[in-house]
Order: sequence, then C-alpha cells, then structure tokens
Amino acid sequence: MITRMKGRYVIGFSGEDHEIITDGEVVYEDDTIIYVGTHYEGRVDRTEDAGNAVVMPGFIDLNALGDIDHDIIHNEAYRDVEDSLSPSEDYFNKGTHELMTEEEEAFKSLYAYTQLILNGVTTAMPITSAYYKRWADTYEEEEAGVHHAGKLGLRLYTSPSYQCGFHVVRPDGTMDVRYVEEEGIKGLERAVRFIKKYDGAYDGLIRGALLPERIEAQTEENLIRTKRYADELGCPVKLHAAQGQFEYRFIREKTGLSPIEYLDSIGFLGDNVGIPHCYILKGTKWAMDDGNDLELLAKSGMTVIYCPVILGRSGHYPQSVAGYRRAGVNVAMGTDTYPPDFFQNIRVGSMYGHLAEDCAEGSTYADMYRAATLGGASFLKRSDLGRLEKGAKADIIAVDLDGFHMGAVDDPIRTIFTCGSGRDVKLSVINGRTVMKDRQIEGVDLQEIQEKGQKYYDKMKMGYMERDYRHLPEDVIFRPSFPRRK
Repeated sequence: MITRMKGRYVIGFSGEDHEIITDGEVVYEDDTIIYVGTHYEGRVDRTEDAGNAVVMPGFIDLNALGDIDHDIIHNEAYRDVEDSLSPSEDYFNKGTHELMTEEEEAFKSLYAYTQLILNGVTTAMPITSAYYKRWADTYEEEEAGVHHAGKLGLRLYTSPSYQCGFHVVRPDGTMDVRYVEEEGIKGLERAVRFIKKYDGAYDGLIRGALLPERIEAQTEENLIRTKRYADELGCPVKLHAAQGQFEYRFIREKTGLSPIEYLDSIGFLGDNVGIPHCYILKGTKWAMDDGNDLELLAKSGMTVIYCPVILGRSGHYPQSVAGYRRAGVNVAMGTDTYPPDFFQNIRVGSMYGHLAEDCAEGSTYADMYRAATLGGASFLKRSDLGRLEKGAKADIIAVDLDGFHMGAVDDPIRTIFTCGSGRDVKLSVINGRTVMKDRQIEGVDLQEIQEKGQKYYDKMKMGYMERDYRHLPEDVIFRPSFPRRK
C-alpha cells in the first residue's frame, strides 16, 4: 500500500537537519517513507490530505508516563505536608503491599498510552510511579502494557522497572532509603527475561530497554549488572540521577562523589545510557561543589533526557540546555507527567533556556524540537526515527493550523509551539498505520477510559493516607486551592 500525505507545510529532513517544505507531501509504502518533497510522480493507492496543517515527525518521549498521574498531588504541595507524600518507615516495616488490583494495574497503561498517542507521541519509553507500589513494576502489568501498545500501534521501549531500595520517611520527618537487595536482583533478572521474550514483538514496535528506578534506590552491584546486561542485549538503559537534593547529598555522603562522578567511577555511563532530568551537576548553580560533571557526561556519550514542565513545577530547571550541547552532550526530551504535551514542554524548555543564557540562541523552539525528535533517535541509535526522509519509518503527525487560537501563521514551527497544544494533533501515523484521526482512536472508547481512570486515581490517592507517617486528615494532606463549601 502506497500512501501520499499532503499538508500546507511538511517538516522534511535534509540529511543533516529538519527543513520546512511548503505545500509538501510525504509518500510511504507500508511502514517506510519513500519520498518527501513537493510533487511525487509515482503511483499511489490512497491520498491523505491534512490540509492547513504541519506534517512532521512525531515526538519521541523518553520519559513517558505509563500510569495515572500522581504529580497533580505533588504539584504545589505545601512544605508542611511534603514529607507526608512518601511512604513512612512504619509502613515499610509492616510490609508493603499492592494497593491496586492486577486488573487495575493492567488498565493503567491503556489509559496512559492512549494519552500519548492523542498528544502526538509516536515512540515512548515509559516510567511508572513507585510511590503507591509494593515495590516496582510487576511482570504482568508490563506485559499488559506491551499488548496495549501493540494494539494501539504505539512504538515502545520497555521492560518492568526494578529497585533495590525503597524511599521512606522516618518518624522525625527525614528521608531515608531502606534496602532489600534481592528485590533489585530479582527485578533485573525479570526485566532481562522480559526483553528476551518481547523485543521485536508487534512487527518491531516493541523493543527492550532496562529501566532501573532512581540511582539511590540501587546497589552498586545491581547498577554494574544492569550496564553489563544492557551491553550484552544491545538495549538502552534509563536511570534517574542528579535530579534531587536528597539524592545528591545521599550519594555524596555514601561515596564522596557527585552522582555523575559515582556513575562514571563504576563504568556505568555510556552511549546507551539516558538520564532523565540530570541537572544537579558540579559546575552548575544547583551543586555547590567544585568540578565539571558536564565533561564526564560528554566524554561518556550518554544522553540527558530533559523534562522541562515537571522540573519547573518543582521550581528548578537545568542551568543551560544550550550549555549541555556546547559541551557535546546529546539532549533528548520526555514529558514525565500529564498532560504528555510536547508543545507545552518545548515552550517551557525554550523559556528556561532563554532565562539561563539571556538569549534565544541554543534554546529556540527548533532546538527543543530537535531534542524531541533527532536527540531521542540518536539515543535509541535509530536513524530511521525522528525525521521524514526516504528510508525512515512512517511515524508522522499532522498539527492543525485552522484553529482560531493559532493566530496569524508565520514560521510554522514557531507558530505551533507558541500557540498550539497536544490537542491540535489531528492525525497520527506510526509504522505506516493510522493510529489516530480527528482525535479518535479506533476501538477505544475515550469516555469509558476517562471514567475508569478517575476511579483508579481516586483509589490511588487514598493510598497516601495509609502510608503517611503522621496520618494527616484528608483536607490537610490534600489541601484544596480554595475552601470547599459543604
């Protein structure tokens, strides 16, 4: 099947960078692009005219939320209740348990992956919350996620997450990590089995990735084993690090090194390693120690996964994404929260870069879009993703320009990222299959999923009450924006 997609603008690829083609068209045969330009001379079986739209590569989300968002609880949490949002030491000592049923945990990825597709994400590497879990992802819930992604048509890099340690709050309100090392060892082995079974499933849409939880929740031995397995399997590994002051102090007190220096010292860093957030670095204002972690990052060939919106909600941002690139560090992007809206993330990321550098250069919308496409593809070692050119996979979205809120159209990239949102994505093609058109996904009842998602969220929220070390009343731990009338 040969399909031609037309649009007012097409974001093609010159061989070195994206380029804007006016009144362009993309032609793909089955799952592969065979032409990008203005006038295809060959035979086509069908034509999809996107009209007044920007036809462009879909977003590569390397920190995509794979469950029902908890950040709406943690966002704007007052200081006097922040420590009540993590599980208590008493809860840990009594024995953690699964709050949600197996059916509910199987459902959450359907909800999440539907959201991703509707927001123009064509490739995702998920992250799920461990706040309310007994420990980390189960094999069964990640297996359900694979089947949801395969049926929806989403390109996915995944395996069950794992950790050796569990964040707890002591009776005095301070944070600590309690370890059960065998949990992490078993979790890693489970993830390896999962990858060996599912890598390449659903016509290659599903690929393996090792997803250990944050650095302070791992033992050194399990980190070393993780990197060895990733090298043997030829798969990427994602580890949260350099993302919080507690973590930075915890690793420094334990090793005498910054988190990045520590990972470098054990041989963990490499070109198959992606680190979300990664902004509390020596040489920046967020770490008061002398040194230059950026040099270590650049030397290793690893990738920083920038998630501007969720960082901004905590009052932080990287000192300079442009500075990362000048140092030679590959930058990709993730959303890490709801909505999984790259328009919002690109807009916010660009503003933070402008603030840090006092100029637009290096942090333009184009720079951020490169990170969300080419940067992600570089990390995944996929020259067939993140671009529209002959031989690339047909992963394409169309962003509608007809909405009145778009205003006057100037440069199409500046226009959509200034005025648009994920809700302006009106068409998504992944691997040559139309997975979403006119905000509808075939076989998915969005109203039903929304209702089930609300029930899931309400149950998850009440789980915080059980885990809170102070057992604060609901109206204190979940303080409303304004007083509620009874």
